[in-house]
Amino acid sequence: MVYFCTKLKLYIKMKTRKLFTTAMLCSVLFAFASVAHTNDKLQTETDPLEEKVVTQTATIVGVAAGNENFTTLVAAVKAAGLVETLNGNGPFTVFAPLNSAFDKLPEGTVKGLLKPESKKALTALLTYHVVAGEFKAADVLKAIKDNKGSFNITTVQGGQLTATLSGGNVILTDEKGNASKVVLTDVAASNGVIHAIDSVVMPK
Repeated sequence: MVYFCTKLKLYIKMKTRKLFTTAMLCSVLFAFASVAHTNDKLQTETDPLEEKVVTQTATIVGVAAGNENFTTLVAAVKAAGLVETLNGNGPFTVFAPLNSAFDKLPEGTVKGLLKPESKKALTALLTYHVVAGEFKAADVLKAIKDNKGSFNITTVQGGQLTATLSGGNVILTDEKGNASKVVLTDVAASNGVIHAIDSVVMPK
C-alpha cells in the first residue's frame, strides 16, 4: 500500500511538472507571436510613409534653396515676398540666374534691390524670369525651330524674352537687348521646372 501511494505521488508530480512546462512553453510562443505580429503591423504602417518621403519632390523655391548656386536668387525671392507664389501649384518655368549672373550686375545693384523700398522693382525683375506653364528644354527648342529660329516668350511680369539658338545653346534676349545663355536645363520641381541662366535679364 505504501509502495502504491509513493508511485502515485511520483506520477502526479511528474504530470504536474509536464503541465507546467507545457504551459510555460505556450506562453513564450504566444508572446513571441504577438511581438512578431506587432512588428509586421508597424512595418506595414511605416513603409508607405517612408516611400512618400523618398519620392516627394521640392517646390521651385525648395529646389533653389537646396542649391548653393542660387543663394542670391533665393534671397531676392524672399525679399520680394514671392516665396508663397513660387511655392504655389503653378506650374511655372523659371529662368534662374546663377549667383555669378548677379555678380555681373553693376556694384551695389543687388544690395539696392534687396532694400524694402525697392520691393516693387525687385518683384518686376524676378517675375520677368518666370513663365506661366511648364516648358522643358525640348519644348523651348521646338518652339524656336517652329518659329524660324526665334520665339517670343511672355513672362509673368508681362514683358517678353526672345529665345534663339547659338552654337547649340538657347539664348534669351531681354527687352533691353541683353543676352543670357541657358547653362542648365530641366531641373525638376513639384510645381514646374528650372533652367539656369548665366546673366540676369532685365525688363524695360
